[in-house]
Amino acid sequence: MAEKEELWDLYDKNRRPLGIVAPRGKPLPPGAFFLAVAIWVVNSAGQLLVTLRAPEKENWAGYWENTGGAVQAGENSLQAAVRELREETGITAAPADLRLLGSTQWRQGFMDIYLCHADIPMENIRLQPGETADARWVTLAELDAMAADGRLAGPVALRLRQMHRGLEQFVEACQKQD
Repeated sequence: MAEKEELWDLYDKNRRPLGIVAPRGKPLPPGAFFLAVAIWVVNSAGQLLVTLRAPEKENWAGYWENTGGAVQAGENSLQAAVRELREETGITAAPADLRLLGSTQWRQGFMDIYLCHADIPMENIRLQPGETADARWVTLAELDAMAADGRLAGPVALRLRQMHRGLEQFVEACQKQD
């Protein structure tokens, strides 16, 4: 059975919907952007969940990252964040369990970064074949070291720098809830 083609809603530079969709992997029309999400899962010990990109991934294969992916046509970013978290890790979260940390823009699109507090034992993490090859919990200091020595995917390291203070505050809040 053939895999269903993934379609993305497209936006203008001000993030206004253009009313058109584009298939994943095809060049976007000039002035068009797509929307993606990233999710930082933090446990009560103040550790962050990172996953290893599968070796067959086209970009950044074998690098560590946080969960994330493209928003599919018809979805909003929160719905996509819930879906990506479930697909890539097996973690089921309700929309109310996620909090928007912020948004960034890059050459091709917009990225909404979400936070999720969840205490999931490593043995309950379910990796998505073709997407994630491994997972582990790391401290923020370990994550910073992974970014500094090049083990973290470049775009993830960039967003980590951009959102570091907010992520640090969320980690501290999760530790206090314990």
